[in-house]
Amino acid sequence: MGNDDTNTGPFAGIKVVDMSVMIAGPLAAMMLADQGADVVKVEAPGMGDMMRHLGSSKNGMTGIYVNNNRGKRSLVIDVKQEAGLDAMRRLIADADVLIQNFRPGAMDRMGLGWDAMRELNPQLIYTSISGYGPEGPSSGRRAYDNVIQASSGLASVQAHPATGTPELFRTLVCDKATAYTATQAITAALFARAMGSASGQHIELAMLDTAIAFMWPDSAMDAVLLDDDATRAPTIASMYSTVALADGFAATSVVTESEFRGQCSTYGRPDLADDPRFADARLRATNRKELNGELKQAAAATTVAQFVERSAEFELPGAAVTTLDELPTDPQVVSNDVFIEREHPVAGRVREPRAAARFSETPQRVSSHAPTFGQHSDEIVAELGLDALELRAAGIIF
Repeated sequence: MGNDDTNTGPFAGIKVVDMSVMIAGPLAAMMLADQGADVVKVEAPGMGDMMRHLGSSKNGMTGIYVNNNRGKRSLVIDVKQEAGLDAMRRLIADADVLIQNFRPGAMDRMGLGWDAMRELNPQLIYTSISGYGPEGPSSGRRAYDNVIQASSGLASVQAHPATGTPELFRTLVCDKATAYTATQAITAALFARAMGSASGQHIELAMLDTAIAFMWPDSAMDAVLLDDDATRAPTIASMYSTVALADGFAATSVVTESEFRGQCSTYGRPDLADDPRFADARLRATNRKELNGELKQAAAATTVAQFVERSAEFELPGAAVTTLDELPTDPQVVSNDVFIEREHPVAGRVREPRAAARFSETPQRVSSHAPTFGQHSDEIVAELGLDALELRAAGIIF
């Protein structure tokens, strides 16, 4: 992993214009920044990206903004004025990637739509992220993560097993899945451009489509087979639940015979593995209620420390439930160097996860701090050959 001053990432030399807000677009752009791209975050005067104003904050810098915007330079510009629009065209003219997540049609109305930008910069990878897509009955509707969880089927998959009540993931899973999908698609488009099979192109990505594609591989394992004579079985994750221990919680998965024996031994009941009622998978399914009762009682007498030690000893796939407060000191997390801690010039001491992938030859960097509002406006317009003082005086940049 490189540091702030060493750009060895695979996207060194790539220029990205990030006009997106919230999570899906900004997180995608941040991942490109970690991989070496020069990312200019463009915000409108006034509020800017609303993530600057939500959640825990210090000195006007929020944790969620830090988590999705490191490695970027901030340009605050009024594109509703002709001089601001001209500056944006200059910025985009030699960019490699543009990311935007306005509702369909908004960029065209600004004069910065795909057709106009393709004419300006034929090499541009123009990425449009929306809630529902560019067309269709819902295309113009506002969309947030929880709304897409509902419309994509994810909430139904999370239905409470006892009541059947749909539930939501308490993490912005659709936003983040869309960000990762966008980053992969941009990478593929840049590769196609480098190979000569395409020049610039328009990537259109709907959060709805991403959420369905993300959910379908396992959650729809029963829904994919359409013939009536297919043998039906519950989905793998439908059985997921935590295990209540004496002083905490854990999660396990048992697939093989050896793992079942490991589970029994982990809970201090190796005898259950030799009980005739539970001698094989068929009998365990038949006597599931009795087995679950025995295991529940045994787990309730097992401490977290015992579970951790025994599950490793008996090769049971399992882990104690770790809280966010516990993560930074978890031995495996420490061994993996997952977190970095550093001093943000405005927000003070911050803790961030490093970029997950490790490259042997083109290591990702720990990007520069998430920028303050308009921190680099003067610098960026000066690079475009414009007079920063004049634009600032005219209320074009901030």
